[in-house]
Amino acid sequence: MVQLFKFLLKSTKTPARAHFRCNFLDTLRLTVRGGHGGNGLPKYGGVGGQGGCVYFVAKEGLTLRKVAQNLREKRVQATNGEDSSKVSIYGKRGMDQRIEVPLGVQVYDEQQQKLLADLNEPDSSCIVAGGGTGGCVGNNFIGRPGESRTVQLDLKLIADVGLVGFPNAGKSTLLKAISNAKPKIAAYPFTTIRPQVGTVEYADLRSITIADLPGLIEGAHANFGMGHKFLKHIERTRLLLFMVDIFGFQLSPRHAHRDCLSNIYALNKELELYDPELLEKPCVLLINKMDKEGAQELLLNLKPCLTDLNSSLSACPDELRPNRVIRFKHILPISAKNSGRINQVKQKLRGTLDELAEEQLITDSKLLKEQLKQRVGVIGPKVT
Repeated sequence: MVQLFKFLLKSTKTPARAHFRCNFLDTLRLTVRGGHGGNGLPKYGGVGGQGGCVYFVAKEGLTLRKVAQNLREKRVQATNGEDSSKVSIYGKRGMDQRIEVPLGVQVYDEQQQKLLADLNEPDSSCIVAGGGTGGCVGNNFIGRPGESRTVQLDLKLIADVGLVGFPNAGKSTLLKAISNAKPKIAAYPFTTIRPQVGTVEYADLRSITIADLPGLIEGAHANFGMGHKFLKHIERTRLLLFMVDIFGFQLSPRHAHRDCLSNIYALNKELELYDPELLEKPCVLLINKMDKEGAQELLLNLKPCLTDLNSSLSACPDELRPNRVIRFKHILPISAKNSGRINQVKQKLRGTLDELAEEQLITDSKLLKEQLKQRVGVIGPKVT
C-alpha cells in the first residue's frame, strides 16, 4: 500500500513552469588539470614529452550554459606526455585541451582569489593549467605533474547600453519595443529575473546592443536581491540608460512609497556604493509612463530638480543621498508603449554613442601625438 502511494505521488509530479527555469548562466566552476610529463630514459639520456595544457579561447555567440552542457563533469584534463624509449628518444608532447568560452568571461583562481585572465576580445586566450615538464637530466628523468586548480568563470555582458532601473519601471517593455529581444512582461515587479540583451537596428545597417538587467533594490551593492549578479553586468557597458517611473515606486506594502526624484537618487547611491567609477560613465535618463493621467503635471514640478540634481540634494533622505550626483547627457520623458517616443530614444542613444566614439578618437589621437613627440625627443631629429 505504501509503495502504491509513493507511485501515485511521483506520477502527479508536474514539471516547473518555463519562466522558472533559469537558462541564463553567468558563473561556472571548473576543475582543470594539465597533463603529466612523460618519464625520461636514463640509459640513453632520453627526454619525456611535456604534458598538454588546458587553455580557454573567447568566442562570440557562445553561452556559459552551452559550455556547462558540453562539460557535464565540470572537469577538464589535458593528456600526458609520452615516455621516452629507445625507439623514440624524445617523447611526444601531450595533447592540449582547448575550451571555447563566451566573450566577456573573467577567469579566477578560486583558491588564490586571483584574476587569471579577462577574455573581452574575440579569439583572446589564456592558459589556465600548464603541462608538467618531461623527465630529463635536471629532474632525474622523472616527469613532473601538470598544474591543477579550480577556476571560476565569471561572465560580464558586453553591451553598448546598460538599462538600469527599479522593478516595474518599464525596462522590458522598452527593450521589446526598441529591439529584437523578447523579454517576459507583466504588470508586477521582478518580471525580469535574468539579463536580456537586445539589438537595435537602424536603416543604414548600424546596430547597437542594449542589456536589460534585473531590477535593483536597496542594498544591491551589498549583494542583496540580485545584487552583484546584476551590477557586474553594467561594468562593461559604454552608456548607462536610467529608467524611472514618473509616479514613483513602492517595493512592497512594508516599504514606503518613493517619488520619481528619490528613485533617481537611490539608483545613483547604489551604483556609487558598488563602484564609484560607474558614475564616470555617460548616462541618459528616461522618465517613463508619461501617457498616464497626471504625468505631465508631475513632470512640470520636477523639471527644475531634474536639470540640477544638486539643488534638491539637501531634501533627500540620508539613506538615499549620494556623495556625488550623476550627470545626465539627456533627459527624455517617454512612454514605452508609444512608438513615436521610442524612435526618439533610438536616435538619442545612437547620437550619444557616436559622440562618445568621436571623443575617444580625439583622445587617442592626442595621446599618439604625445608619444611620437616623446620618441622624437629621445631619438633626436632625423638628419638628412
